[in-house]
Amino acid sequence: MKPTPAARDNQTGGPERPMAVTQDDLERALRETFSRRVAVIPPLAADPAGLAIGRARRARRRRTLAGLSLAAVATAAVTAGMAQLGGQPGRPTTPTVVLGDPRGSATATSWPVAPAPPAPAAEGQVELILGGALVTPEGQRYDLGIGPVERAQRLPDHGGWLLVGAPTPAGRTLWVVPSGDAPQVLLAGAEAVVLSPDGRQVAWRDGDGLFAAGVVANRLVATAGTAATHGATPVRFVGDRLLVRSRAGGHLLWRPGAGPLPDGGRRLLDVYGVLPDGRPVGRIPAGGEPGGSCLAVLDPADLAPATTGCGAALAGDGRGAVSGDGRWLLVNGRTGGTDGALLVDLAALASGGAARAAGPTISGDVAWSGGAAAAYVDRGGALVRVRPDRVLAGERASTTMLSGVTSGERPIVVAGTS
Repeated sequence: MKPTPAARDNQTGGPERPMAVTQDDLERALRETFSRRVAVIPPLAADPAGLAIGRARRARRRRTLAGLSLAAVATAAVTAGMAQLGGQPGRPTTPTVVLGDPRGSATATSWPVAPAPPAPAAEGQVELILGGALVTPEGQRYDLGIGPVERAQRLPDHGGWLLVGAPTPAGRTLWVVPSGDAPQVLLAGAEAVVLSPDGRQVAWRDGDGLFAAGVVANRLVATAGTAATHGATPVRFVGDRLLVRSRAGGHLLWRPGAGPLPDGGRRLLDVYGVLPDGRPVGRIPAGGEPGGSCLAVLDPADLAPATTGCGAALAGDGRGAVSGDGRWLLVNGRTGGTDGALLVDLAALASGGAARAAGPTISGDVAWSGGAAAAYVDRGGALVRVRPDRVLAGERASTTMLSGVTSGERPIVVAGTS
């Protein structure tokens, strides 16, 4: 049977949809196609944003590497300088940024200028700080314009002074007053500041951190820090280590730059100073006597008592200082039912530590001139001078009322005899 012509190749007799398209329909379809293609963003050969970000990252890496290289050079130079000046092992090697002077350049003509420190004063003669002014042993007054001061320390080699400002809501400020120059700010906002007896080291607490640095060319260098756990507060330098007191009352030794604070700590009540051989002198609880205390020379390695004497009735305020030659301790205490300063012969500590009444109660720091004389300010604001040879002869300390002291001011003796 032959297929019919209408069914050839499975085609029907007519189209299934109309094929007639008008000119308007073609134009409308063409416009729609072009608009869809324009709305689609073609892929780019390179991403401009990605290229810019990559270039910025590469530039930042180059600047970082350059900065680290400069820091390494500066660290090497600082380390070499500290090795020559201090000569102490275990010093940290990272430089710190020194705060700028908030009042402008230190060489501004409107800023007060301190004198050049003279040679060591005569025995019993000391420099004083009165309300932010420096007073020489000869009575000359230099207004430094820095406000109240809590502690003052001579720099070595007649380089000037370090001054710790009184506490404020913003913290304490550490000033350096160079010889014949204007004061400059080294630290601001610290909670506690400790100066080494030679003026070459500084330690401070800032928030949850404990820090130590060297003082070179009127700058803080080679700063080292650690976490101030358990409310740790710096007390004083013991050689190249820092004596730290915890909130619970225990004491420990920390070597800056050698890691975190060690665990544990000795139960010490106060530490008054260090002997020339590096052994600290402090007050420890008396065994078996509630509230009692004894004087002890401590092992510098672990602060264990090496020599103990319990003959002196020591006060609990921690005021006192060891003489430069290590023979004497001038400390607050009680003798014959009267409170005041006691002179303790440390050479006789093993036999009980003979103590003699030396003068009125100490209210601040004690400045020793070697082992021949000591000076301090009593609670009434008078300057007291103590000579051990005269105390042994039964004489009392000499007291001098200071002129020019206004109400609320407390004179501060300058420690150090460089």
